[in-house]
Amino acid sequence: MARPTHVSRALSQNFLTDRATADRFARLAVPGPLHPPLLLEVGAGKGALTEVLAPRCRELLAYEIDRRLVPALRARFSGTPQVRVIGGDFLAARPPGSPFSVAGNVPFSRTADVVDWCLRAPGLTDATLLTQLEYARKRTGDYGSWTLLTVRTWPRYEWRFLGRVTRTRFRPVPRVDAGIVRIERRRTPLLDRTAYDGWRHLVELGFSGVGGSLHASLRRAHPRRRVDAAFRAARLDPRALVGEVPPERWLGLHDVLAAR
Repeated sequence: MARPTHVSRALSQNFLTDRATADRFARLAVPGPLHPPLLLEVGAGKGALTEVLAPRCRELLAYEIDRRLVPALRARFSGTPQVRVIGGDFLAARPPGSPFSVAGNVPFSRTADVVDWCLRAPGLTDATLLTQLEYARKRTGDYGSWTLLTVRTWPRYEWRFLGRVTRTRFRPVPRVDAGIVRIERRRTPLLDRTAYDGWRHLVELGFSGVGGSLHASLRRAHPRRRVDAAFRAARLDPRALVGEVPPERWLGLHDVLAAR
């Protein structure tokens, strides 16, 4: 009988054990017929996702921070030439210089750091991540509200919620269900580089909460008449709460308030 692998609470380990879910995730992570030239897997664990991702890409770098799992992973994929198991922290890795994708079952406690790493990597084309369900729904607007991070990055990245994964698909069973979130870099950004700093300033001002409402927050930096005109252009009620404003409406606000 195989000796059980001890789970590290500090590493927030919940291993995916359902093959059908793994297959579904792999199809979502690599949806097209063209294989990504390079795929980085976050938290390979025991290899459930590695196994189904490997046939869909030309090169797979599987990162696993728990060094107790690395020997078994390397043995499992020793006959799979496109897979290289890397024992170490994904967050300490230097992003590749060429285009690449990211996929993985992300430890819930490290989700924000992994997403931040992805958004900072110049070569990232897309990231498909298993995260805590609440995180996936909040970041993608599935609750009907939007977060600062999503709106701030929207001109360059599209955020999508791709479905729920029941917690019983993992071992040990986590306290909450998981969700699949996909972040795709836009081939053509919605704003050019020169406009992006102004966009960030506008969004951060709006989410500052100073003034009591989005309309009032924006009036701290813009005359009321311009804010009124921006809300009309974006088809927004002046009483709208900041979290209720979809990213597309922010673009309407930006068009007016960033104009000289």
